[in-house]
Amino acid sequence: MKTIGEMVKGRELYSVGPNATVLDAARLMSEKGIGAVLVVDEGKLQGIFSERDLVTRVIAPNLNPAEVEVRDVMTRNLIVAGPEDTYQDCLNKMKKARIRHLPIVAENRVIGMLSVRDLISYELESKDFEIQQLNHFIHYVPPKVTA
Repeated sequence: MKTIGEMVKGRELYSVGPNATVLDAARLMSEKGIGAVLVVDEGKLQGIFSERDLVTRVIAPNLNPAEVEVRDVMTRNLIVAGPEDTYQDCLNKMKKARIRHLPIVAENRVIGMLSVRDLISYELESKDFEIQQLNHFIHYVPPKVTA
């Protein structure tokens, strides 16, 4: 089973600065087809800005996305995972915190981010492999032994 560090290795990270407008962050998310961006200032993770933040903290209170800075509406109390964590560890953290995006941090540096979709895809791939192995086992016909 892969570690989370192996799962995120080589993936591109998308982030904005805390002074970016919500509109800029939303445009980046739309362009990249992602549901959240990291908020990073001088190389340090400050928060995360997600679709949920956009809806609950900007749209619902009728704020102007072109005027509001991400720092004012981002999620600050982050749940994170380490690269050695397993799929199940991450899934449990996300379920308990009721979140859909999980930054992966190693030595105080963000090395990746996972979404629930990533974990579901990994689970499906694992189950497909397991099914293939079981089918091989069930349908295996040993060679005839001649004496």
